[in-house]
Amino acid sequence: MCFKRSDGHKIKGMGIIEQAGSFFMPTRTESINYFMEDFRCEPIDDFINREKKNGTTFSYLHILIASIVRLYYLRPKLNRFINNCVTYEHNTISISMVVKSSLSDQGEEILMKLDFTGRESIYEIKEIIDKGITSNLSQGDSNGGTGKTANFLNHLPAWLYRLAMSFVRWLDRHNMLPKSLIKASPFHCSCFVTHLKSLKQEAVFHHLYNFGTCSVFVAMGKEKIRPIVENNKEIKMAKIMKIAFSMDDRNADGFYYSKSVKMLKSMMENPECLKEEMPDNGSKNLIIKRKKKKGDKVKKQKSEKVKNKKIVKSKKTKKTKEQIEKQKLLKQQARERKEAIRAKIKAEKEKIKEIVKKEKEELQEVKSSEE
Repeated sequence: MCFKRSDGHKIKGMGIIEQAGSFFMPTRTESINYFMEDFRCEPIDDFINREKKNGTTFSYLHILIASIVRLYYLRPKLNRFINNCVTYEHNTISISMVVKSSLSDQGEEILMKLDFTGRESIYEIKEIIDKGITSNLSQGDSNGGTGKTANFLNHLPAWLYRLAMSFVRWLDRHNMLPKSLIKASPFHCSCFVTHLKSLKQEAVFHHLYNFGTCSVFVAMGKEKIRPIVENNKEIKMAKIMKIAFSMDDRNADGFYYSKSVKMLKSMMENPECLKEEMPDNGSKNLIIKRKKKKGDKVKKQKSEKVKNKKIVKSKKTKKTKEQIEKQKLLKQQARERKEAIRAKIKAEKEKIKEIVKKEKEELQEVKSSEE
């Protein structure tokens, strides 16, 4: 523990509960929290279509990774990891993922890791992702060295492989793992992302690895048309995508994680906020401009009408005694008129009934005479 890590720095001044958690739960597999959230796809599709007209093609993966990078910049506790019961924070925001050379059973899986500062705009993040995918697919993961390291270990006998891995874990626990191996390892990252939407698969809760520094695993599933309740009133059909999160409970409390997921949802459903870069000092807060809906305009018009009515009522002055008496007389006269009209209507109805009776009697007399 006397050595400094190349991928992170030690956190000082932690609370008692935060510091004690890693001693009660020394491994990640026993401290995982699972969480799943629904994301609306309509605003994401609208953003993709708008940018496509401007000549830039975005995918769901670009928006997800851009949102995660921005979230880690704004919420630094997410970028923490625990090694040998000591809490560290990554020096960079690194995202790992698996890329298949082809969507088939024979397609080779390539592990890749991308580094970000957190200040990048969504355009810069898209460029980094596209370059990383194309270079790894074309060169077969020769850039990062992950494939070379794994290939070398695979040629060892089983007993020597186990011995080598136990030695690597020991080096990692004591901050002695070489920088080149940490850079090559996809398990030494801020977050691991799996794009299950491309496989047309539902989101799953993925486990965390005890080896490495990855404390968050994000799995993005395919979209589906599902019924939702909007504004706690109407049931509508909407395009929904589920994203599953696996998080190390020792890095932050439930409130911090819950707020972070809500922020990620806001960014994913409003990608316009990711267009601008963030300043170096992190002073800029997250500003999300939501599009105004038709329902909002109707509500505003109704509220304005109600306010105007209240203003008119408040402007009315108190009436004098003479005005009150006149109003009473007018009301009484109106009642008398109504009563007179009702009496006339009753009298007319009675006359009509008498005429009808007479006609019936005459008809009966005619019938009896004919018989």
